Amino acid sequence: MKQPPAVRVSQKGAARLLAGHPWVYSSDVLDRGGAEPGDTVTVEGPQRRPLGTADYSASSQICLRLLSRRVESIDRAWLMGKLRAALDLRLRLVDNSEAYRLVYSEADGLPGLVVDRYGGYLVLQALDQAMDRRLPDVASCLEELLAPAGIVVRNDAPVRQKENLPLETRVLKGETPEVVSFRMNGLTLHADLLRGQKTGAYLDQRENYRAAERYARGRVLDCFTSAGGFALHAARKAESVEGVDSSAAALRMAELNRAANGLENVRWVEADVFQLLPAYVSAGRKFEMVILDPPAFAKSRGALEGAARGYKEINVRALRLLEPGGVLVTCSCSHHLSEASFLEIVAEASLDAGRTLRVLERRTQAQDHPILLTVPETHYLKCLILEVM
Repeated sequence: MKQPPAVRVSQKGAARLLAGHPWVYSSDVLDRGGAEPGDTVTVEGPQRRPLGTADYSASSQICLRLLSRRVESIDRAWLMGKLRAALDLRLRLVDNSEAYRLVYSEADGLPGLVVDRYGGYLVLQALDQAMDRRLPDVASCLEELLAPAGIVVRNDAPVRQKENLPLETRVLKGETPEVVSFRMNGLTLHADLLRGQKTGAYLDQRENYRAAERYARGRVLDCFTSAGGFALHAARKAESVEGVDSSAAALRMAELNRAANGLENVRWVEADVFQLLPAYVSAGRKFEMVILDPPAFAKSRGALEGAARGYKEINVRALRLLEPGGVLVTCSCSHHLSEASFLEIVAEASLDAGRTLRVLERRTQAQDHPILLTVPETHYLKCLILEVM
């Protein structure tokens, strides 16, 4: 069998790997060893000491993504072992849900691969050159493991452009309906696997939906509701719920979800949250719970300053809408914004709003999106549940 190319990295690159991070940047590669885009390669330190086996990218700043800390063959059997381990973990962690993240890239030892399960359907994303090449084997292994009714490829993530890969969405196997239904936390929900946000739904908030529901009462305002995840969970405990989003398509899905669960105490408002919140403050509206789950405001480090202003503004407005004893559920999915910085922003917002906040819960993404201690990039979602004293 042909020997894989050997890519030699600098002392800095080797130190990064030895510290537990699986990436080596192109600036820390000394010799690419003739590797081709998407090759699986042997990684060597500056003195040619073997450091493991990695996927190679010819165009991304992330040149190497470590697959194993040993030099070994990355074949179908290896891939099947990783996928089976990922499935076993979810079967232990996920309860009361037919939808969850089955593979979370580096956190499952499969960098560049995302697999989400929606009942009998799977959605795959290959985010780098090597995983894109490996996708047929991934699909074959998943068919063997799960026998899905359909497999969708959502290779429309902009990060693929950094890998010189095309953006595409296609059905790889089976018949996939326009909208699929699934059960989550006792609710019947729906997702558009071909056109919906992310891979169809916000699976990373699944456990936070349940947490927020525990505190829901009275009047609830759910901002950036999308398909109604927080709103519908809260509606099972609250007197009334308003779900706000600027997307008419998202609200159509939210209404489909509402109707499927027979919840009559929910109404949808199509509006820009940044305009609606000050209007509600001026009108003297009051709520017992306000939920903020905005899209990522900081998609790069350079956007952090503007993002901080945006997070502070919406949190100040939300706090001014809350009754004493009310609960704020506030989230950030911006990876570049740390939890410590997010806490600081919300604390500043509380001072500006003249509210004293007590922390009820500090939460993160659902357990099917595992966090690696030595890979901070795997931790992106922050969710705070706070009480106005």
